[in-house]
Amino acid sequence: MKRALLGWFERGRWDVEGALPLPPKAVIMGAPHTSNYDFLIFLGAMEKLRVEGRYIGKASLFRWPPMARFMRAVGGIPVDRTVKNDLVAQAAAEFGKSDHMLLVIAPEGTRDPTTQWRMGFYRIALAAGVPIVCAGPDYTRKVAIFSEPIVPTGDMERDLQPAWAFFRTLKPRFPDKVLFPDGTGMDGRQRGA
Repeated sequence: MKRALLGWFERGRWDVEGALPLPPKAVIMGAPHTSNYDFLIFLGAMEKLRVEGRYIGKASLFRWPPMARFMRAVGGIPVDRTVKNDLVAQAAAEFGKSDHMLLVIAPEGTRDPTTQWRMGFYRIALAAGVPIVCAGPDYTRKVAIFSEPIVPTGDMERDLQPAWAFFRTLKPRFPDKVLFPDGTGMDGRQRGA
């Protein structure tokens, strides 16, 4: 399956660039998420880099058996958002057990415009003592781009300023679907929810 993903990625003339190689341990913040193709592009990029990623996805993606097999085969971890559990502590503990772990989280949690980005990725990185790497597709240039690592200090607002700047440089498949937590779109103009 992974070979097929890489073939699809390369046949589409996609490539990878940015701050490479990736750190051995990091939380990868994947955005903007405007299309189902974004995930496939990201999987292809990880295959091209020959690195394994673990992906947190909503539990509903794992309900249909063929999709569940696919999600697990590519490193998917189902998360039930309706159940209160300490995902931050669990994820941080997993980082402590491994010398290599790339945990990928799409903080928007939807392909629709939303200012309600989930910040668990930040809390996980801070608790685990690992950097955050921003990653996203640029459809105009057909590249999956990875940012320089961001070391979380506990000052989330300040720490994430480079992340917002990085994501604004990308050209998502559907730019009108992007809405940042401050209510601005890709162009930096206020749009509201």
